[in-house]
Amino acid sequence: MVLAAGRHSCHALVSRQFLPRLLARGVSSTTRLLGASTAPAETTSRISRQDFSLEVRTIATEPDMVISHLKSRRASSETIEAVQTIASLQEKRVALIQERDSFLNQRKEASAVVGKLMREQSDDTDAVEAAKEKSNQAAEGAAKAELELDDIQTQVDNLFAGIPNLLDDIVPDGDDDTQNEQVSTWGDIEALPKELGWTDDFTPAWHDDVAAKLGGYKSEEAVKMSGARFVGLSGKIAQLERAIAMYFLDLHTSEEHGYTEVSVPLVVGRSALEGTSQLPKFQEDLFAITPESHTCNGEDAFLIPTAEVPVTNLHRDSVLEESDLPISYVAWTPCFRAEAGSYGRDTKGLIRTHQFQKVEMVKITSAETSDEQHELLTQHAEACLKNLELPYRKVRLCSGDIGFSARHCYDLEVWLPGAQEYREISSCSNTGDFQARRMALRYRPKAPQEPESSNEGGNKKKKKKAKKPKPQLCHTINGSGLAVGRTLVAVLENYQRPDGSVLVPKVLRPYMGGQEILEVP
Repeated sequence: MVLAAGRHSCHALVSRQFLPRLLARGVSSTTRLLGASTAPAETTSRISRQDFSLEVRTIATEPDMVISHLKSRRASSETIEAVQTIASLQEKRVALIQERDSFLNQRKEASAVVGKLMREQSDDTDAVEAAKEKSNQAAEGAAKAELELDDIQTQVDNLFAGIPNLLDDIVPDGDDDTQNEQVSTWGDIEALPKELGWTDDFTPAWHDDVAAKLGGYKSEEAVKMSGARFVGLSGKIAQLERAIAMYFLDLHTSEEHGYTEVSVPLVVGRSALEGTSQLPKFQEDLFAITPESHTCNGEDAFLIPTAEVPVTNLHRDSVLEESDLPISYVAWTPCFRAEAGSYGRDTKGLIRTHQFQKVEMVKITSAETSDEQHELLTQHAEACLKNLELPYRKVRLCSGDIGFSARHCYDLEVWLPGAQEYREISSCSNTGDFQARRMALRYRPKAPQEPESSNEGGNKKKKKKAKKPKPQLCHTINGSGLAVGRTLVAVLENYQRPDGSVLVPKVLRPYMGGQEILEVP
């Protein structure tokens, strides 16, 4: 467990003043807060992925392994059937390739006979016509097989696009977020309350109530303009939101973290979203732009759901050099999500809105350094919370809760005293080569050193020229560093004082003109 210097950890123990209210909410809420895990009623037997990646060849040769991962993910029967269909289509594809090649060989042989007879100026017109007919029939047979192959390829591509990534062996089996594995906790949820003078009879307010009391929450005004799940901020609250984003950018672009800041488009085409696997699976969660208004190089256009999409696509269709890896990018953007499946959930405040700001970290690396870079990126996200002195816990997502493209994912969950629970503030995912395969993003490994020439017996041997290594798929890693809106939520709730004012975290004060306290007007 990681502890802050000079502070003690409660190891996610619930504050005495909060426990009665938690118990009143029921055992399930308490269990979730404590990070306890209830074993699923029925566990799945997942076969180790070993060194396999999710590709059509793997589905064809290792269907049982792939299906075991889908069952572990609690995938639908349609998704499992898709794997079986792909495996069956691949068998048919192999037979058709053999059939096509046979027809092509027949055409080649028949064409050779026609050519020979023509060169010899043969009078045997029947033989010439027979050879021509055989060549034409073979060409028609090859063309027919090619059309069937194209149809199979289309079917396979459509089915393959809906199959999630294989899971890392370390991912625990589980149904949902209640069975995620707690890795560590940091901070003491009683430390700030003591510092801020919270008493046993003080009930911490929700962040929107705190912001409203400070005169900076413009929910009704935003709803009038844009509809539900849009929020406006003003004054010191808007400045605090900007300060959080600026601090995160400065932290990640520092020499210690080493990310390169990028500014990217907020509108992307369909192929970019397919590359990072938001499409076709999650189209209902995207904000689409009408084709009459705008297209991206002739493709359907969408507002970005996360900076992960344009940042990762910066190197699509590229071959990078291994010596340039890892590449580390950070971007601060607004994000837009339709949240189609979330109606009725988190309707209060800034937790789940259609538009929000996020600082996103992306790493592009090699297979050999993939796990190491995933851990490093997660540590960089954790540093944001530690420096803000916000208590949090780190969980490893179970198979039933992990994202579509992730093979291994950590969630960082920050403590929110207003809601009396931990809430996700960052997901740090290693997608392996899952996204890179879709983007044709590769790197060329370093060439092996050429062997030294020998001079045995006075005969100098020539150096053997080393073969140029074939490009390999990159691995991509992404994570919020952090979600700015949810960080604002956490700051407002954790740093509120009984009189309604808010203490500005030390690291944010330089970005707030040195202001230490946001006073109630």
